[in-house]
Amino acid sequence: MSLKVYNSLTRSKEQFLPLAEGRVGMYVCGVTVYDHCHVGHARVMVVFDVIYRWLKQLGYDVNYVRNFTDVDDKIIKRANEAGLDPKQLTDEMIEAFHKDMDALNCLRPTHEPRATLHMNEMIEMITQLVEKGFAYVADSGDVLYSVRKFDGYGQLSGKNIDDLESGSRVEVDGSKRDPLDFVLWKQAKPGEPAWSSPWGRGRPGWHIECSAMSCGHLGDTFDIHGGGMDLKFPHHENEIAQARAANGGGFARYWLHNGFVNINEEKMSKSLGNFFTICEVLKKYHPEVLRMFILGTHYRSPLDFSDQALDVAKAGLDRLYETKRRLHEAGKLPASDQGALPGSFVNAMNDDFNTPEALAGLFHVCKEVNRGLDAGEEISGLIAQFTAMLSLLGIVQEDAAQWFHGGDLDTGWIDALIAERSEAKKSRDFARADAIRDELAAKGIVLEDGADGTSWKQAG
Repeated sequence: MSLKVYNSLTRSKEQFLPLAEGRVGMYVCGVTVYDHCHVGHARVMVVFDVIYRWLKQLGYDVNYVRNFTDVDDKIIKRANEAGLDPKQLTDEMIEAFHKDMDALNCLRPTHEPRATLHMNEMIEMITQLVEKGFAYVADSGDVLYSVRKFDGYGQLSGKNIDDLESGSRVEVDGSKRDPLDFVLWKQAKPGEPAWSSPWGRGRPGWHIECSAMSCGHLGDTFDIHGGGMDLKFPHHENEIAQARAANGGGFARYWLHNGFVNINEEKMSKSLGNFFTICEVLKKYHPEVLRMFILGTHYRSPLDFSDQALDVAKAGLDRLYETKRRLHEAGKLPASDQGALPGSFVNAMNDDFNTPEALAGLFHVCKEVNRGLDAGEEISGLIAQFTAMLSLLGIVQEDAAQWFHGGDLDTGWIDALIAERSEAKKSRDFARADAIRDELAAKGIVLEDGADGTSWKQAG
């Protein structure tokens, strides 16, 4: 089965055929770096990390570009409130972002362009739009995009241009020829970061940043553009209008959008104030739990966030780590995580990156590995499949003993009590053996007796 992806532009699932054989150009809208990222951002990054991993697994040379918006009204406001230079704030937030992404085991993209380092490309694109009649200089001095000049506006979002309201990040004012028009270049206000341009000192609008950076790194036409569903309109719609009008290329051929993260059936977002930052969640749950939680739902579907859902993800990881622990103790963990993949897993991932179905295939193989271990069978092929799937999904990458025992737990007293319990059982002092089990259970330590001896893990 060849790879099929759901293209938001055509609203259909299509066979994926890249422009250049063996190569894929993919752009994903990154974050505006004025604050710590929340779980909604985590979903975007994990989803496209898995897509990136799978494209590489299929043998593609992937040029993965994900930007940072590091000049923006929110950044300027937050920096002023904190008494910081905007660049100091954005540098700190980019560092915090990388810390979160590394914890979630997201691979670094090929390129991570910052908007502030691509002003020339933005000014050049705006100049082309003005020269071609798609943009104009308003009485305010701002440069605005004339939406009605672009015939295909609304194709991605499915919106009727006559029904639309302005979706720009600036207030509608009398200098606009049409309420739909949005800003490409805004005149600088005192004390704001500013760059020289043919229209005076100022800074770019939000939408032009991604059009310029994506085309700058991937060309006028490239394969995949991705991001959260909330960006489909107006941001991605405006990106299309800018890029196609400026350079005449096709821009992105496949548009991939992940669904919202919801809390109590309401979208999680900073604007609504109902969000949890990644670092807040990671104080209570291991990063792999959050990653597993995200992978458990198809990327285009809504994802309902709750402690109960995270606990379910943790229980699934425990099952996988228990199998990894058994393989380690039996000396059967392969040296490499490369191996043949079961057909069910491949078919699931080739069907628009269906991670829930892929996980079902993983747990089936996990069950067969345990059955084979119990029966003493030769299962090297199953083990290779098991570890290869874990690697591609980016989960169960920790040491199994560390996973169950905890990072800062003093294990010496536990091992001593287990040894004492073993001696008590040998001498048939079952009352003492039971008392030791109960003593450890009261401390949250669960014992598991097996053919290879007694192992332990922390409850919950």
